[in-house]
Amino acid sequence: MRPALLLAFILGYFALLLAVAWWRSRAADNQSFFIGNRNSHWMLVAFGMIGTSLSGVTFISVPGAVGSTAFSYFQIALGQFAGYLVIAYVLLPLYYRLELTSIYRYLGRRFGVSAHRTGAGIFIVSRTLGATARLYLVVRVLQDTVLAALGLPFWFSALVILLMILLYTYEGGVRTIVWTDTLQTIGMLAGLVICTGFLLRALDLSAWQAWQGLRAEGLARVFHTEPESRFFVAKQVLAGAAIAIAMTGMDQEMMQKNISVRRLADAQKNVVVLALIMLGVVALFLFLGGLLQLYATQAGMTARGDALFAAVVLGHLPAWVQLVFVLALISALFPSADGAITALTSSTCIDLLGLQQRDDWDEARRRQVRHRVHLGFAALFLALVLAFRAIDSASMIGLILKLAGYTYGPLLGLFAFGMLTRRSLHGPAVPLVCLAAPALCWLIDSQQRRWFGSYEIGLELLLLNAALCFAGLWLCSGAAQRQRVRAPAA
Repeated sequence: MRPALLLAFILGYFALLLAVAWWRSRAADNQSFFIGNRNSHWMLVAFGMIGTSLSGVTFISVPGAVGSTAFSYFQIALGQFAGYLVIAYVLLPLYYRLELTSIYRYLGRRFGVSAHRTGAGIFIVSRTLGATARLYLVVRVLQDTVLAALGLPFWFSALVILLMILLYTYEGGVRTIVWTDTLQTIGMLAGLVICTGFLLRALDLSAWQAWQGLRAEGLARVFHTEPESRFFVAKQVLAGAAIAIAMTGMDQEMMQKNISVRRLADAQKNVVVLALIMLGVVALFLFLGGLLQLYATQAGMTARGDALFAAVVLGHLPAWVQLVFVLALISALFPSADGAITALTSSTCIDLLGLQQRDDWDEARRRQVRHRVHLGFAALFLALVLAFRAIDSASMIGLILKLAGYTYGPLLGLFAFGMLTRRSLHGPAVPLVCLAAPALCWLIDSQQRRWFGSYEIGLELLLLNAALCFAGLWLCSGAAQRQRVRAPAA
C-alpha cells in the first residue's frame, strides 16, 4: 500500500480520536483531568487498560522475541495474573479507604512529606523512561515503514505524533482517555486477530497444525526448569507478579484509571477481568510470534526481533492487511503515551506542586499550572524519544523490563515496608535508601558473572532491588528508634 494512503488513514483515525476527546472534555475541570470525577464505568476502564498494559512494545517485541525465547514470556504473564489479584484485594481497598487522588499520598500519611515526594519522584522517573521507550519503538516502526518514504525525518515524525497526543489529552485527561483507550484497544486487538488469522491462511495451516509446527521447531516451549537460567520458571513467575504489583498497582497512571471508578467492588471487578483477558491476549501474541517465525523461515527472510512483524506484513501480505497492521500499531502507540503524559502531569501537580492544597490559587490558576506541566512533559518525551533513537536497542521489551527493575524496585520496597511493618521513618532516610538500592543493584548486576558464575540475574532484579530497599528502610527505622530510646538518658 502506498505510504501516502496509509498516512491518510492514520490522519483519519486521529480525527476520530479528537472527536471523542472533544465530546468527553466538554465542561471538564481539574478533577475530570485527574480522576474523571470518579464516574468512569468499570467495564470501560478494564477494556481500555488492556491497551495501556500491552502497548506497542507487546505488539512488536513480544512476537519478535519468540524466535529467541520461544513462549517463555508466558511465565511472566502467569506471574502478572497473581500480581493483579494482589492489586485487586490488597492495594485497591487501601486506596479507596483513604480516598486518594494520588496513590503516593499513602506514603505521605505513613512516613511524611519526604516519602510522599520520593514515591512520586520515583514514579515520574520510571514512567517517563518506560513510556518514552515504548513510544520510541512504535514511532520507529512507523518511520521505517510509512513516514520515511514520504521524506519526513524521524524528529519531525516524533514531534507530530506527540502533538497529536497532546491535543486530545490537554483538557479532558482521565475523563477522555478512558474512552479513547477503549477505542484504541479495539483497534489493537482487531489487528492482532486479523493478522493471526491471515498468517494461518498464508501458511495454509489450521491452528492445531501451526501449534504442532511450533513444537517441532522448539518455539512453543513455555517453562524453563534450569535454576541457573534467567528464564527459570520460579524466577519469571515471581518477577511477573512483582512487575504487575509495581508497574500497575503502584503506578499512578494505571491506578488513577482504577480509582476513577465510583465503587471499590467495581474497581476490583475491573482488575480481575483485566487479569483474565491479559492471559488470553498474551498467549495469542506469542502464537502470532510463532507464526511470524514460521512464515519468515518459509519465505527465506532475515528480519528478526522487533523488525520481524512489520517486515512480514508490509513486505509480503496484501494491502488491506498492511492497513490493519498500521492502524493496530497506532492503536498500540497512543494508550501507552496518552495515559503516561496525563498521569505524570497529575502526579507532578498533586504530589510535587501541591496543587490541590494551594488555597491561594483559584481554579483558573490551577488549570494554567496544569497546562504548563503537561506541555513540559510533552517536550521531555520528545527529547527522550530522540535519545532512544540514538541507543536503538534491538529488543525494546528487554530494555524496558531492565529499566523497570532499577526504577520500580524502590517503589515496591517502599510500599511493602509501609504495609508490612509498623515501623516509622523520619528525615532523609527514605530518599537516600531509594537511591542507594538501585545503585547497589547496578553493581551486583554488572559483576554477576564474576560473583555468581553460571547463575544469571534476570527479571528478579526488580525483587532484589525492592528487598535491598526494604532492608535499608528497616535498618534506618531501627536506628531512629534506638536513638529515641537513648536520648532521655543522655
